[in-house]
Amino acid sequence: MMDPTPHHEPVVDQMVEVWSSLVAACTQVDAAGWESATDCPGWSVKDQVAHVVGIERMILGDPSPDPLSEVPPHVVNEFGRINEAWVVSRRAVPGGEVLAELVEVIDRRTGVLASMSREDFDRVGRSPLGQAPYRQFMETRIVDTWAHEQDIRRALGRPGGRQGARESLVLEGCVQAMPYVIGKRVAPPEGTSVLFAVTGPLGRLALVAVADGRASLVPEPAGTEASATLTMAQEVFWRLSYGRVDPSRVTASGEVQVDGDVALGHRVLDSMAFMM
Repeated sequence: MMDPTPHHEPVVDQMVEVWSSLVAACTQVDAAGWESATDCPGWSVKDQVAHVVGIERMILGDPSPDPLSEVPPHVVNEFGRINEAWVVSRRAVPGGEVLAELVEVIDRRTGVLASMSREDFDRVGRSPLGQAPYRQFMETRIVDTWAHEQDIRRALGRPGGRQGARESLVLEGCVQAMPYVIGKRVAPPEGTSVLFAVTGPLGRLALVAVADGRASLVPEPAGTEASATLTMAQEVFWRLSYGRVDPSRVTASGEVQVDGDVALGHRVLDSMAFMM
């Protein structure tokens, strides 16, 4: 028989932690701060908060704003149109009120998560990764919220929330996406390999090799000579992967070092943004 009783899930603790950190980052922000531009094209600090509000309210089943008749250039797909409608609907609302709405929505979401059973977390449904168990869907919410928190912290000059389990989860997700980037977007010839040498406290080596017409991660990349090697700090790695920075900017500033096949390396850098 299925057990309907609430079940403690570590993913819920991580979600609550990132929500709390996001709220802390937005506390005591003045009017100018709320309108500060962030690394997400077209979005201010307040817009970032409105976006998180919109996502969580959609998960709760709340009504969505009316669709937009026109969308700005940074909106590239239907889900982006939905996100933008939530953001635009709160453009005239003071930042403090949008933050208060976020706190209220977080309280509701936390209550729902606390009432869920193991079977609820096991249940497969739609997610950004396709069909996946609900706990895996929650992991996507953790990394997305963490990324928006970091956007806000960078814009406000309020560093925090780094070097922990959430950033490690983000970095691992970026590593797992690199075979898609190399194989589908760059599509180099058979035998090509690209090494991502990511430095920092959570740094790692990730080697993607093309063999038998398929790009895949090599389990033990240490000591392997690659066609191109891209060396960068962990923050640069995930910001490039999340479309938060122009590749030409980080190469010009020396934040990325390209060795080996330089042309291939730059093609990879220009293709890395898999999540916007």
